[in-house]
Amino acid sequence: MALSTEFTRLFGVRHPIALAPMGGSAGGALAAAVSQDGGLGMLGAAHGDRQWLDREARMVASGTDQPWGVGFLTWAIDVGAVERALAYGPRAVMFSFGDPSPFVERVRRAGAILIIQVTDLEEARQALDLGADLLVAQGTEAGGHGARRGRSTLPFVPVVVDLAAPVPVLAAGGIADGRGLAAALALGAAGALIGTRFQATAEALVSPEITRAIVEGRGEDTERSSVLDILRGSRWPSRYPARTLGHPHLDRWRGREAELVGDPRAGQDYQDDVALGVIPPLPVWAGEAIDLITDLPSAAGLVGTLAHQAEEALARAGRS
Repeated sequence: MALSTEFTRLFGVRHPIALAPMGGSAGGALAAAVSQDGGLGMLGAAHGDRQWLDREARMVASGTDQPWGVGFLTWAIDVGAVERALAYGPRAVMFSFGDPSPFVERVRRAGAILIIQVTDLEEARQALDLGADLLVAQGTEAGGHGARRGRSTLPFVPVVVDLAAPVPVLAAGGIADGRGLAAALALGAAGALIGTRFQATAEALVSPEITRAIVEGRGEDTERSSVLDILRGSRWPSRYPARTLGHPHLDRWRGREAELVGDPRAGQDYQDDVALGVIPPLPVWAGEAIDLITDLPSAAGLVGTLAHQAEEALARAGRS
């Protein structure tokens, strides 16, 4: 059976799967592979670095004739970054973490689909008031940043689905195989936005150390904290901690964030360890479903595999 949903009809794609626009690692090759395989590939433009965006947008635009999009960290960008991305003709633009209202009109004028990721009901209401064409409801199981006071995916998604109707919703957080996609559809979502599973693919812009850590990692090894953002000198808003795999500096400072902020040596110690190769340059962002990721495939073919797994899972549920 074909998994036709409001999402697949909105974009004209075969499968209800979108690539999470993971900052810096969801580049042109990965986005193009996901789109070519029947999903919606999304560039992770993050802070809107122009050089990165020019290089990767050209790559995805030349690498697929299917719809693709670009995602930004809303708190970290300016209008110029959005306009730069729109010049390459993405089918969709996604905003996460912050107030997207300064950018909505630019997206509208370009005729692109407006996607807004939400982590609580207040954000969901704001997104609907702004006229979002599609919401992404992110649960706390997700890798990377999310709401400090958010909810897990299972109870959060159907609440957002009910609130947003008839606007379609994608589920995000803790989805790494077709069973997770099937569960998202059963919750009323029109599909799933998937990150960590695609982080561990041949096309992702990550180091071999990162992919190896994901493949070997376990869900209980992940933790949500602001410690590593503070140590890195990141400007991430404190309301959005990050889920990562374990880290020696996280062990050192866990539960001591206030003290960490006032310690002038802590950040330098962190950078010294990066320079010495003691720790990787970036934390390993990873969701709770990491146990389900045991290989490093090409993203070309993975979307179809996930969709087929979801079809089988839904068929089994229908027979029970």
